Amino acid sequence: MIIVEVGSLNMDLVVQMPEIPKLGETLLGGVFKMIPGGKGANQAVSAARLGAKVFMIGCVGIDTFGEKLITGLSNEGIDISNVFFHAEESTGVALIQVDSQGQNTISVASGANLCLTSSDVEKALKSIGNFDALVMPLETPMETIWMATKIAFHKGAKVILNPAPAQTIDPALLSMIDFLVPNEHEIGLLNGSAQKSDPDMFQQAEILISHGLKHLIVTLGSQGSVYFDGMTKEGVIFPPYKVNTIDTTGAGDCFIGALAVGLCEGKTIASAAGFASAASAISVTRLGAQSSLPTRREVEEFMDKILLT
Repeated sequence: MIIVEVGSLNMDLVVQMPEIPKLGETLLGGVFKMIPGGKGANQAVSAARLGAKVFMIGCVGIDTFGEKLITGLSNEGIDISNVFFHAEESTGVALIQVDSQGQNTISVASGANLCLTSSDVEKALKSIGNFDALVMPLETPMETIWMATKIAFHKGAKVILNPAPAQTIDPALLSMIDFLVPNEHEIGLLNGSAQKSDPDMFQQAEILISHGLKHLIVTLGSQGSVYFDGMTKEGVIFPPYKVNTIDTTGAGDCFIGALAVGLCEGKTIASAAGFASAASAISVTRLGAQSSLPTRREVEEFMDKILLT
């Protein structure tokens, strides 16, 4: 099972606070941690810990953060030979505040992530050869998303797109994607016809599917997820696992990586989504993004325990 991740690598600068400061307010007493992150890298680590052979394609600066991020991926067994260095841009950084309920706010300085080019991606995928799935967020230039999708589509690999940060997606691109996985806030921005706040999820799903999208899974945080079939146009709710939430950072990325692994293993969509939900549930009980991602054994033991209760 070979999964290729085209995406971002960021260093997460995390402050854990009783509550997130209001605009213009200063609060003391937060606990600071520096944790490897970036949606692309998080998804790659998630898949690797669950048993996939993962190739990472991305870009970092020539700096300490970049070195730490690449070393961390390598230690996870992820192939980093196609992570490029940019001499003029710094490695991406995310400033994250987490409150006592595990909710967060995130501000990102993309840096070198935006320097990845379509020619970089084309060269990397040529060197990798055949693979089973391509996984991508939208934290690299859209030209890289197009290039990777076209190559994966023609190779017959599964294409899984996590449209975050959300933006309008060309219907021609949607038609080449196997699984689109936004959250409930992002879905309203994907076709350019809705506001981000409180979109009609079912209406937006119908519009996306009308463009030729095969499968749509909308993650709902603590409420689980909803699957929309592009053929039947029916929605199926996948319930969540109830856990004590500490930090939701990286939970969506954990879900994406686990979903990719489950689908590549031949699981049904329902089974793969359940597997991904279990992995994501474990991740929110821990602080940080990559530091929270579970191993295969942890997910299987968690699911076995649920079945026994």
